[in-house]
Amino acid sequence: MLSVSGTSTATGHSWQNWGGTASCSPSRVVRPTSVATIADIVRETAGRGGTVKTVGAGHSFSTIAVADDVQLELSGLRGLAGADGRRVTLHAGTHLHEIPALLAPRGLAMANLGDVDRQTIAGAISTGTHGTGLGFGGISTQIAGVKLVNGRGEIVTVGPDDPDLPAVALGLGALGVLVEITLDCVDNFRLHAVEGPASADDAIAGFLDRVAESDHHEFYMFPHTNCALVKTNTRLGTDAPITGPPRFRRYVDDELLSNKVFRLLCEVGVRAPRLVPAINAVAGRSLSSRELTDTSTRIFVSDRDVRFREMEYAIPLENVPEALREIRALLDRREYRVSFPIEVRAAAADDLMLSTATGRRSGYIAVHRYHRDDPADAAAYFADVESILTGFGGRPHWGKMHTRDAEYLRSVYPRFDEFRAVRDRFDPSRVFANDYLRRVLGD
Repeated sequence: MLSVSGTSTATGHSWQNWGGTASCSPSRVVRPTSVATIADIVRETAGRGGTVKTVGAGHSFSTIAVADDVQLELSGLRGLAGADGRRVTLHAGTHLHEIPALLAPRGLAMANLGDVDRQTIAGAISTGTHGTGLGFGGISTQIAGVKLVNGRGEIVTVGPDDPDLPAVALGLGALGVLVEITLDCVDNFRLHAVEGPASADDAIAGFLDRVAESDHHEFYMFPHTNCALVKTNTRLGTDAPITGPPRFRRYVDDELLSNKVFRLLCEVGVRAPRLVPAINAVAGRSLSSRELTDTSTRIFVSDRDVRFREMEYAIPLENVPEALREIRALLDRREYRVSFPIEVRAAAADDLMLSTATGRRSGYIAVHRYHRDDPADAAAYFADVESILTGFGGRPHWGKMHTRDAEYLRSVYPRFDEFRAVRDRFDPSRVFANDYLRRVLGD
């Protein structure tokens, strides 16, 4: 590893994402420690006709972060960059799991989160990471401004009233290298969580009512069974007492059963696929109810140690029950053996150009396969589910597996060409392009 001004570089490096669905061997890996260094790198790369891609924690399942040439890794740009009331600015390489400790001394929290917090804040907003709750959008809707380095190597600040913010707040890494991100935070709060088993029939039939009545609602449906796990979170003040199972019981539920035992069952399913329906039925029937109250982050976020591959689509909220029934029918008539539950969530409509919820309240259906499942079988399963969800005008999660291209995406994103026009201004020579962006944006 060679040291140069404001950075460290390496060659001969191979990279693979967490799910094992994307890999590359960039010509150079650069770990900058200053914004000026990033600007220099972009200008130098643009001048020789090369490309630059920024990688976060590698938790995208799509190939969005694959670097053909220079890979930027922003672990040297982390932490708090500034704060003004409820508005907090973070360095772009800060991981989501690092943010609570930065916000807590100020009595603040992020308004909503997904159930994984390994991503960097830049990666999370660039791919459209979201949680659940019809009163809340994805993480990108919490963005009040960004500082980035555009394709000319210029340092650009986009503020809350800038007309380009709806593009750069969820920009797919196509507009520049994000270096600082300003969040609109909320006062610290706690969540009361109620979790328990339900029939899949009931979970599907009651989904629209429950998301309308709850702050945060989601459920997990076990393939090949009529079993589901239903979760509802209610927002409380920061003084609400912490309650719930003792530490050991939470370890058993969240670590031992949800990770270690589940991994073992997935391995059994790889070796004996015919047993998967029976395993899922036993797992579904063994679910128990629990209630707990804790800080928002501890309730929103779950430990996910079992590696998997994932595809997720956003469809109009009202179509979720019908789509789920079609997926269940698919599983009944095909010979797939799927050990991972199907995850179902919802989000408010927003006005970001490439948000999966732009212009419509959205339901999210995510399907998974264990990372050691037969790749051909997993690909066929994803393709069949994708065919169902695109039939409802589905929009694929940018960081998860899908096969859509610009022609299709233009048909489901009303501001698609508006985003492309912003890209033409921010990156006219396509310094930030890769095969993924060429496929989904058209050039």
